[in-house]
Formats: sequence, structure tokens, C-alpha cells
Amino acid sequence: MSEILIPYTWVLMLSAVLFGIGTLGVLLRRNGIAIFLSLEIMLNSANLAFAAFALRFASIQGMAKAALDGQLFIFFVIAVAAAEAAVGLALFIALHRLKGSIDVDRANILRW
Repeated sequence: MSEILIPYTWVLMLSAVLFGIGTLGVLLRRNGIAIFLSLEIMLNSANLAFAAFALRFASIQGMAKAALDGQLFIFFVIAVAAAEAAVGLALFIALHRLKGSIDVDRANILRW
């Protein structure tokens, strides 16, 4: 079976497009859950870029260590995303109980 190679520049362009979509989602959405989903898209686009660079540098240097370094970064980004999701969802549950909505414009809980 022949192997189909995708140029890493295409993967980096896809990563940039996904990051842009995530950034627009964070800036334009008002729903807290939608903002967190946009943040997850941004983190996954960073993972895609790490994977593309790791494979590119591994093919240039001929070393598997570069690919393992990229996978290590991806592992840490996934761990941060899981922690962010857990803490964020807990905050939105508390906000919904307090205010009755998860609209971030109405979430001004610092005022008396």
C-alpha cells in the first residue's frame, strides 16, 4: 500500500485557520460554553502545529527524538485543556446557580 504524504505547510495552514476560527469564537460569542469550545479549538490547533513541526524536524534531522518532543508538548497541552475544561465547567455551573444564566455579559458577580 502506498503512503500518501501531506505537505506540512498544508497542515500548518489548517492549524492557522482553526486558530482563527477559535479566536473569532472567543471574541464574538456570549455563551460561556461556546467560548470554552472555541478555546478548545485553539488548543487543538496548537496541537496540530506541534505535530506538524515535530514530524518536519524529525524528517530533517533524521531523529526520532524531535517527534517525541513534539508529542510531549501535545501531551501537556491536552492535560492543560482537560484542567481548563473541568475548572471552567465548574465555574459555569456555579454561575448558572447564582445568576440563572451563563451569558458572560450578565456575569458581573463582582458588583454588589
